[in-house]
Amino acid sequence: QVQLLEFGGGLVQPGGSLRLSCLASGNIFGIDTMGWYRQVPGKQRELVATITSGGQSNFAEFVRGRCTISRDKAQFAVYLQLYNLQPDDTAIYYCNAAGVETVQGAGANYWGQGTQVTVSG
Repeated sequence: QVQLLEFGGGLVQPGGSLRLSCLASGNIFGIDTMGWYRQVPGKQRELVATITSGGQSNFAEFVRGRCTISRDKAQFAVYLQLYNLQPDDTAIYYCNAAGVETVQGAGANYWGQGTQVTVSG
């Protein structure tokens, strides 16, 4: 059973920074792409940033220039650093692992439970 565990959400003042971490556990052989999405009530979940196993990253336009993403392939972990956060960034942030290879096979997609990020102050 693959599980994604997220850390690092919380309350931050406008202009502040936050680092989100996600660790994947289970009988994992490899993960193609890991990333972060976010969702606010009443809206669809949207991509924030992703990074492939080869290190290629992709960012949503609304975080471009104020976000970095990195991963530790050996630890099946992904990290998201957000800068200059604004109230519009308030959302639940979800970790995603795509193309997960386990003993059962390859190609599965998994989500974390989500971590709340609130920008206010």
